[in-house]
Amino acid sequence: MQALLEIKNIECRYREQIVVSGLSLHINEGSLACLLGPSGCGKTTALRAIAGFEPISQGEIRMGDVSLSRPGFTLAPEKRRLGMVFQDYALFPHMTVGDNVGFALRHQSGRQRRETVERMLKLVGLSDLVARYPHELSGGQQQRVALARALAAQPRAILMDEPFSNLDVDTRERLSLEVRDILKNAGITGILVTHHQDEAFALGDQVGVMSQGRILQWDTPFNLYHEPQNRFVADFIGQGVFIPGTMLSRDTVKTELGVLQGDRAYDCPPGAPVELLLRPDDIVPEPGGQLQARIVQKAFKGAETLYTLELPTGTQLLSLLPSHLDHAIGEQVAIRADVHHLVTFPR
Repeated sequence: MQALLEIKNIECRYREQIVVSGLSLHINEGSLACLLGPSGCGKTTALRAIAGFEPISQGEIRMGDVSLSRPGFTLAPEKRRLGMVFQDYALFPHMTVGDNVGFALRHQSGRQRRETVERMLKLVGLSDLVARYPHELSGGQQQRVALARALAAQPRAILMDEPFSNLDVDTRERLSLEVRDILKNAGITGILVTHHQDEAFALGDQVGVMSQGRILQWDTPFNLYHEPQNRFVADFIGQGVFIPGTMLSRDTVKTELGVLQGDRAYDCPPGAPVELLLRPDDIVPEPGGQLQARIVQKAFKGAETLYTLELPTGTQLLSLLPSHLDHAIGEQVAIRADVHHLVTFPR
């Protein structure tokens, strides 16, 4: 598959402060990529550099054979064939939905513009709202109008800067899946910036976890969760706790939960003290088992309940169990560790 966008070792500065450093990635045609990280990690600056709103002081940004940015040169944003969807939607309040979507199509004839608007609104599922005004729409509908407007200009790629952050949790999760379907059906490459892991995982084929201006791991959502390459990614992605252990072999570690074996571990020599990451789905009930834990907290999540468990040693674990297994705080439960992916780091 051909790379549409190539970002090669770029650096961005605000005055003398380095905000993005040594950032490299490539995004294939039709792929959806996400930059994920905490506030201040440089992800929005990287997106703005791709859009042409920020210059770069090192490296290069290319789209196919065209250089978009390099030190001393920044191709104007309107010449990059990139659509932009902002956090605040940026819709014109005095224009109807149809006029908002058709705003960038002034070069088309009236008939062409109407056909394009109809096609874009059908694509985002808003055909019946063409005559409405933005204030008459929900937040999710406004965001889909903003997406339709960006797609109407036939961009090579869509850039989205925290596009769902103003929405409630349920709408955010639903809309991220809808946007993924819309972009995939249109064959459009997309780049999303977010600090919400659920959004990144729902939308992205590839996700880059960023910290202090660098990408620490560029991978699939599955690999980021099950095979984090460093402690920051392991802490930032998902929930879990670290417990001490000792490596017995490359795929076996001794812990207070017993000797655990998985299909992979990092290269720690036998006898090395390590920390083992245990996710909530690694701790499962074991009726009649010897290992007992006391429930100290519980959080009902609908189909599942997240329990905080305490071992006799004081070590705390997390366990995600079906909610019909309604255990009380203070109750003792028998558990075991069912670890398929050994994630260990030197202790």
